[in-house]
Amino acid sequence: MTSLFHELVYQSADRAINPVALIDQKRHLSYPALAEAVQSFAGILHTFNLSRGERVAVYLEKRLETVIALFGTSAAGGAFVPANPLLKAEQVAYILNDCNVRILVTSADRLNLLSPVLSQCHDLHTVITVDEFQGSPPASGPNIVSWQQAQTSSSKAVRLPRCIDSDMAAILYTSGSTGKPKGVVLSHRNLVTGAKSVSQYLSNRANDRILAVLPLSFDYGLNQLNTAFYVGATAVLMNYLLPRDILSIIKREQITGLAAVPPLWTQLAQLDWQGIQTLRYITNSGGAMPRSTLSRLRNALPDTEIFLMYGLTEAFRSTYLPPEEVDSRPDSMGKAIPNAEVMVLREDGTHCASGEPGELVHRGPLVSMGYWNDPGKTSARFRPLTPRQSGLTLPELAVWSGDTVRMDEEGYLYFIGRRDDMIKTSGYRVSPTEIEEVIYATETVAEAAAFGAPHPTLGQAIVVVAVPKTGLELNQDILSAACKNHLPAFMQPGLITLRQTSLPRNPNGKIDRKNLASEFQYIFQTEET
Repeated sequence: MTSLFHELVYQSADRAINPVALIDQKRHLSYPALAEAVQSFAGILHTFNLSRGERVAVYLEKRLETVIALFGTSAAGGAFVPANPLLKAEQVAYILNDCNVRILVTSADRLNLLSPVLSQCHDLHTVITVDEFQGSPPASGPNIVSWQQAQTSSSKAVRLPRCIDSDMAAILYTSGSTGKPKGVVLSHRNLVTGAKSVSQYLSNRANDRILAVLPLSFDYGLNQLNTAFYVGATAVLMNYLLPRDILSIIKREQITGLAAVPPLWTQLAQLDWQGIQTLRYITNSGGAMPRSTLSRLRNALPDTEIFLMYGLTEAFRSTYLPPEEVDSRPDSMGKAIPNAEVMVLREDGTHCASGEPGELVHRGPLVSMGYWNDPGKTSARFRPLTPRQSGLTLPELAVWSGDTVRMDEEGYLYFIGRRDDMIKTSGYRVSPTEIEEVIYATETVAEAAAFGAPHPTLGQAIVVVAVPKTGLELNQDILSAACKNHLPAFMQPGLITLRQTSLPRNPNGKIDRKNLASEFQYIFQTEET
């Protein structure tokens, strides 16, 4: 029985049900070959004296080596840290420093992008590049070794550390409300339980061919690999440029399962799905799918099951709406996934009545291990539950989502809104402070506020309101250029506007983002539902 993350690969290799585990364009790996590659990479990390629980960062697009590095780190007893390939150098440097990464796996091109910040990464000792690095290594920087060189120097017979399922397996970084990303710590149990639960309600099987289009740094994207490997299915990696490329690969690779976020589904729904016959199911998470998009997909894919889901990185996945309920409850988040309990609680911890708004609280083995190196945020979000039985003396920690929901009399959940200022755009949670810091760094503004405004396809579009410094003539293009230089595409503002008067404040003296957001409620054309 699988209990550790990397054993998802080993178990399927032993069963030998499906000959192909992983496809990366024209490169294919069987399960035995993938298992051997994972074990080999674990040996490489052993050569570099990786200690149990030590973090290994992977800053790559989706490719065979990315998957091997993630699972190989797990096999070596370490914790993998996938950095979103869309992140800028400064953001990657923050992640490397925050969790004291000593070993980084990346490409030669990405290493060149990181070169201006490498001197800031004080713990970084070794960089493994998946291709040959042609530049001159920095005199005082990390050692740079190619994947091929590392393989030739690694030991084949390695005694790897013993791990158990409550050990740390991964850290996934998600934007935080204070401006810096938070590292959500996941155990082997979290990851394996998530794979088992999701594959159970999706009825995944070995003959599935699952297309992975989402970033592997995103829990929803990573879970496409986990569920595929749990049942011995084939995972097909894709770094798409245009939505129509996705339809092409679905046809070519005979894809049976596809996961995406609402903005991508909105684009895909506009395309011609004629000739696609293998798609057994599609899933949506990262925000509500617009009704018009849902309707188009139902018409285009009458024989495909549609699963509407909700999750938070702190609990990996929380709810799903069965396909047979989609027509009657298109606005519902559904009910708890297998082996999870989802509650709606008041601030005092008591249960809300049917229809009463409250905070979504998730308990069970999917609840993560908290935030890396941040006891304050961890204690605020992960809190003990009142025991159901009076004889229980050890507290159980649950995760408070920060989302306000309601539950109907039949137990179906409905999303109302977030309790904090996070912007949810294109399936990402974006910190307004992180955007504001880039605006302030231009040294041209006295005040700035970023917030989300309703958008028909993005969920929310990012709006920035700024007040120029006194006596300075400021053009929005300067601020826009700064954002393009320092922030990834999904964090780019959809609107930047300038004001000559101070921004509104709340009673605590802080800029009142909610007040500002109300002014821009209808700035983007909304979609009828």
